[in-house]
Amino acid sequence: MTRAAGSGAGAASLVARVVVAGTASGVGKTTVATGLMAALAARGLDVAGFKVGPDFIDPGYHAAATGRPPRNLDAFLSGPELIAPLFAHGSAGADVAVVEGVMGLFDGAASAELASTAHVAKLLDAPVVLVVDARGLGRSVAAMVGGYAAFDPHVRLAGVIANRVGSQRHTELLAAALAPLGLPLLGAIPRDDRLRTPSRHLGLVPVAERPAEARRTVTDLGARLAAGVDLDALLAVARSAPLRRVGPWSPWQPSRDRDRAAAEGPGVRVAVAGGPAFTFVYRENLELLEAAGATLAPFDPTADERLPDGSAALYLGGGFPEVYASALAGNEPLRADVARFAAGGRPVLAECGGLLYLCRRLDGQPMCGVLDAEAALGDRLTLGYREAAAATTSRLWDVGARARGHEFHHSTVTPPSGRGGGQAAAWRLDPDGVPEGFVAGGVHASYLHTHWAATPEVARRLVAAASGGAAGGRTDRRDVRAGA
Repeated sequence: MTRAAGSGAGAASLVARVVVAGTASGVGKTTVATGLMAALAARGLDVAGFKVGPDFIDPGYHAAATGRPPRNLDAFLSGPELIAPLFAHGSAGADVAVVEGVMGLFDGAASAELASTAHVAKLLDAPVVLVVDARGLGRSVAAMVGGYAAFDPHVRLAGVIANRVGSQRHTELLAAALAPLGLPLLGAIPRDDRLRTPSRHLGLVPVAERPAEARRTVTDLGARLAAGVDLDALLAVARSAPLRRVGPWSPWQPSRDRDRAAAEGPGVRVAVAGGPAFTFVYRENLELLEAAGATLAPFDPTADERLPDGSAALYLGGGFPEVYASALAGNEPLRADVARFAAGGRPVLAECGGLLYLCRRLDGQPMCGVLDAEAALGDRLTLGYREAAAATTSRLWDVGARARGHEFHHSTVTPPSGRGGGQAAAWRLDPDGVPEGFVAGGVHASYLHTHWAATPEVARRLVAAASGGAAGGRTDRRDVRAGA
């Protein structure tokens, strides 16, 4: 896999920063991190939010709390060398940054440290505040926290926030137990079932599906965290992070690219699926497309009956098409438009949810019919990082090119007639070379989510392919019947 530093012209000092980690999944990291972002923003601070790992959902709540774009820091997908530059890029102009961890503090890819919260904290020289689920815990909290503090001396544990605390007396007991460790109890959040956010098979319901309710939830979280956490002490922790200068990552390669793009005016239009069904796209991928000369044209496959006028390429990210299968199936005009677009050889990139949308059917409901394959939701969760090699030369990848990705889905895709009919595998997955995904004409469709900061040539190749076949106007859905 090509590694591109993508750093800006000059170094910048990393802003005040703190990592919110957990002892394990489910202890309330998202509640605490999002609430802290909202509480600090309510104080008038410009807050940058980040999520460790490949999660697309939690960053949406961060964006609602901060008003800034959602950002991820994933040392597996981008490589450790890009974590600090990506952080500097995403936190530019902020007063403070809050980084929400993933799983338990030391849980990384497989049994290694790679891509763990602790790994990212060390790469950023950031202090860590540990979230503990205090239900049923008294003095034993010191044994638990003491173990986390001692496990890796290069991780600086700076304080504790106790979640689901039962009473003021409970809070005092926890603080007294932690005092001999020299670790302050920075906050205590009472048990309150009203703080729960609705979830389903892949985690919380995304903000895009419940925007008004999500905003109310985030506002409430901010108020609860402001009441339960010593924000001045928390800010002191964040400001204790060592001064460090880093060259920010930039989607623009040499600075002349920006000047050239400005001189040339609007670039080729890349239609980007959005709306409630397609919410899983890394912000940096979109920035790289714009830097490569694209004009992004968002559309909602559940509602819009045509692709945006003049679309020259199509980017179908991930999301929950299975939840909105009826709305997607009912939008026959757009399904036909997508089918005709793909049949014309135009470049189409689909990841995970986008792959399902291109199949003939999803849980028996008609989709676009671009791929001769059937998709169905099942009970088995497929989850994890993947290393892969391109199995077929496509508009985006040359055969043998290496990439890292992430899978997270309950669905399966089955090609009923095998991989004939012009459909080849997109990837060969390590370690056994198992084929995955599809390349057919200009279509590259796969379950893998990829972060292009490490492989910016993907964006440039997509735009170059679009430039060679830009549409002059709307496509005509009458020529192709989708999902027949």
